[in-house]
Amino acid sequence: MAGPTTEGRKLNRSFGGLALLGVLLVVAGLVGLVYTGVATLTSMILFGWLLLIGGLVGLLHAVQARGTAFFWLGVVVAALNIAAGVVVIKNPVGTAEALTMFAALLFLTGGVFRLVGSVVVRGPQFGWTLLQGAFGLVLGVLVLIDWPHSSLYVLGCFFSLALLFDGLGLIAFGVGGRRVVSLVTDQMTPEKGEK
Repeated sequence: MAGPTTEGRKLNRSFGGLALLGVLLVVAGLVGLVYTGVATLTSMILFGWLLLIGGLVGLLHAVQARGTAFFWLGVVVAALNIAAGVVVIKNPVGTAEALTMFAALLFLTGGVFRLVGSVVVRGPQFGWTLLQGAFGLVLGVLVLIDWPHSSLYVLGCFFSLALLFDGLGLIAFGVGGRRVVSLVTDQMTPEKGEK
């Protein structure tokens, strides 16, 4: 049976791997923030391929489940995913424009509902909800004012920020996990004079 020191080293390596992955995501996020247009097109092409592959896997699963009540539903959903994937891959700029419009409308409606909800309810988080609603409303208006030009950078910026913050979270998790493992391993390792 492995001792606490051996297990601690294994866990340290695992947490170190998470921290390294976090660093890679942070670098990718920073590069994406510098080159938002490339990040937008990259995310659209990646999205298209994920739809296409997911549709093909869904179609394979539907064929394997033929004879069940959900066969045709599986085929229809798989066909829609495949079609959407092909459209996104063939026209990533148009897809980015459509998704940017959709995101702007989500910001607008979410902002309006938060503003109205905070004024009507006046709960304990009134100020924060009001500020969040105003921020969503302003963000939606700013994206719509510059649309379709904003579609060249908005999605890439959001994608890059997601990578950046996910990376920072993984770094914090990896470094914190290594510290906890070191503390626990130090507590469990017997002193030289002890048995």
